[in-house]
Amino acid sequence: MAACSAPKSDQEVFSESQRQEAEAITAPTLYAVSELEQRLIDQGLVDLKEYIPGIRVELKYSTTDNFFGQDVYGELDRAYLQPEVADQLKKAQELLQAENPDYTLLVYDGVRPLSVQQILWDNLDKPDSIKPLYVADPKVGSLHNFGVAVDLTIYDTKADSALDMGTGYDFFGYPAYPDREKQMLAERKITPQQVANRELLRKVMFAAGFKGIGSEWWHFNAYTRKEAGEKFEIIQ
Repeated sequence: MAACSAPKSDQEVFSESQRQEAEAITAPTLYAVSELEQRLIDQGLVDLKEYIPGIRVELKYSTTDNFFGQDVYGELDRAYLQPEVADQLKKAQELLQAENPDYTLLVYDGVRPLSVQQILWDNLDKPDSIKPLYVADPKVGSLHNFGVAVDLTIYDTKADSALDMGTGYDFFGYPAYPDREKQMLAERKITPQQVANRELLRKVMFAAGFKGIGSEWWHFNAYTRKEAGEKFEIIQ
């Protein structure tokens, strides 16, 4: 009886928070996983909705609301990224909500498997010579294919709508170009408030280590093409 009543060693004593954390890590996924999603999991990618509290996901390529007008992800409706990139995005979310608790990041696209990139390339009704202006050549791969790029915006949970960024997602034209904002303001193609909304998105993403591009307000990269190629394999 003395042995039964003896105190446990330090290694055997867990706090309630530690127990819950351990259960969360080992808890099985409680939704049906498609074949594509299982491939992403098997390649070590992170489910953003599970990893980042409060983040929203609306995969535009799981709908027809994109430049191609095609649903190429099928049953996949969750966004995945490399673990290191998910950490950066988590920091961006924390920075955003520290500034405005009613705001959250809304992800439009994360990793884009090479198989999906090939579908987009094959179905784009443009000459091969100009296709790279619209979509990366699968033979080369894009940063989305490495799982180190993310397309996103800011969602206002109080207003139940995304912030007005001046254009929709996948809009091809100068009004969507960060590099052309001064010109578009002067031509009244976009408004100061729309630019301010974009600047807030850039502020939190840049602070978390991402870099933007000149032609899409929604696109951010965690690494350069060279760095991604050295650190990661293209996601199949």
